Amino acid sequence: MATFHFDLVSPEKLAFSGEVDQVDVPGLEGDFGVLAGHAPVVAAVRPGILTVTSGGTHQKIIVLGGLAEMSDQGLTVLADVATSIEELDRARFADKISEMEAKLSEKEGSALDHAIERLDHYKSIQNQLNTTALH
Repeated sequence: MATFHFDLVSPEKLAFSGEVDQVDVPGLEGDFGVLAGHAPVVAAVRPGILTVTSGGTHQKIIVLGGLAEMSDQGLTVLADVATSIEELDRARFADKISEMEAKLSEKEGSALDHAIERLDHYKSIQNQLNTTALH
């Protein structure tokens, strides 16, 4: 399988850099997979689990929004936050969800819609973390 270069960058660190076979990105308009030779694209990234496939292994990384750009040089994801599943403090993540739920009553209109959508993304991540396939 042909490989391509992938960089995952967050404000805190370079979370991943290397040659990969495939990257599955949680896109705002829907999840999408990137292989070598993918057409150039720029897409918004929603909170979700990004999967990096290389040499038959899969690495799952939680991203909390950002931007993905595929070019001739490869794929770059500029993530607001990027944390490997192993590094995630699940208790703090659950606390964040509870905090988001508590603050829903303070919102209205489009701000409420946005808060509910973001909460749904976080709950989706939490649900995926609780499946046996990710342990």
